[in-house]
Amino acid sequence: MPVAHYENFPVASLLLPRRLRRPVEVIYWFARSADDFADEGDHPAAWRLAALDDYRRQLDAIEAGLPAADPAWRRLAAVIAAHQLPVQLLRDLLDAFAQDVVQPRYASFAELEQYCRRSANPVGRLLLQLFGHATEPNLRDSDAICTSLQLLNFCQDVALDWRMGRIYFPRDELLAAGVTEAQIAQGIADDRWRRLFEQQLDRALLLLRAGSGLPARLPGRMGLELRAIVAGGERIGARLAGTRGDVFRRRPVLSRFDWLLILLRAFQVLPAPRGARPALPATAR
Repeated sequence: MPVAHYENFPVASLLLPRRLRRPVEVIYWFARSADDFADEGDHPAAWRLAALDDYRRQLDAIEAGLPAADPAWRRLAAVIAAHQLPVQLLRDLLDAFAQDVVQPRYASFAELEQYCRRSANPVGRLLLQLFGHATEPNLRDSDAICTSLQLLNFCQDVALDWRMGRIYFPRDELLAAGVTEAQIAQGIADDRWRRLFEQQLDRALLLLRAGSGLPARLPGRMGLELRAIVAGGERIGARLAGTRGDVFRRRPVLSRFDWLLILLRAFQVLPAPRGARPALPATAR
């Protein structure tokens, strides 16, 4: 549930129905291990892309009904078959990881949103398929939540992403705000940066609220899990707002108290937070 490196994926969460914990673990293995090819170690780009291509070939073999030699891939094949998971969603994740290897900048939010469609949204869609609730309204709201969590991650990890050579704030909005890459490199959180940062944070939280009706439509422990995920996004959003954009010197993380609030929200002991930052104009969304 925290917003970082697929940690918002509810692996073995006690809030999940027991029968779904193992399938979620298997899908998480796929997503996390493939993501590591794009991000971890000192391998050159060609090696990373080749490793992701190997994952694509493994998916092709599963789709063709060919037996896998590796137990991990046999487990994934069994989960895909048992729950009729769309293999294209897994390919979308691989495409996003490959994009991380070759594309470190995004010209506009529309371009960044397309990246989120492949890097984040498949996770929610796979969960809904596991839950047996992959209806169009649910998928729409799930996409909003997942994109929101990804954007919150971008706000949280500006400094970490910069050290990896990446910027996930749209270039046209950087230019409009008068923020340069040199400023990000130096970690200068002046008024121009704060306005840009708040714009990104506002957008993420508006998307989170747009999808927040989804948990109420899911029964039992499934709805409970989704309420916890949304509450986790709300809490990290509040932490990010508290930095006033200076995520260079203090990367916000969730405390034990935050986790308590998240659980209380999930069990609906606490009401949803009221109020919102000012809405963005349509042209900036």
